[in-house]
Amino acid sequence: QIRLVESGGGLAQVGGSLSLNCEVFGRTFNRYRNTVGWFRQAPGKEREFVAAITWERGTTYYADSVKGRFTISRDNAKNTVYLQMNSLKPEDTAVYYCAATSRTVLTIVGTMYAYWGQGTQVTVSS
Repeated sequence: QIRLVESGGGLAQVGGSLSLNCEVFGRTFNRYRNTVGWFRQAPGKEREFVAAITWERGTTYYADSVKGRFTISRDNAKNTVYLQMNSLKPEDTAVYYCAATSRTVLTIVGTMYAYWGQGTQVTVSS
């Protein structure tokens, strides 16, 4: 069983920064940590892709809305993926989820991710 545990998030001012962590647990984690992504869902809106990283090579991809402001990275030894969020905007307010897939080709499609964390709230106030 794979388990993803998010931490971080909270409240930030416009222009401020927050950092999210996603730790991957489980006996088969070597398989399911091939690509880890961050998604978010704001109230009344559909879930959207934010960023993803391939575990082995560290290849990254970002949604246009966060490119240049957010950075995704991973620590292999800690089985943890990070999302550093800078220059936050009110429209970044959402519940953020990390997800893992066994696909080695990076994907932004949420249904391709087999395992999901419980989500963590990010609120950006003006």
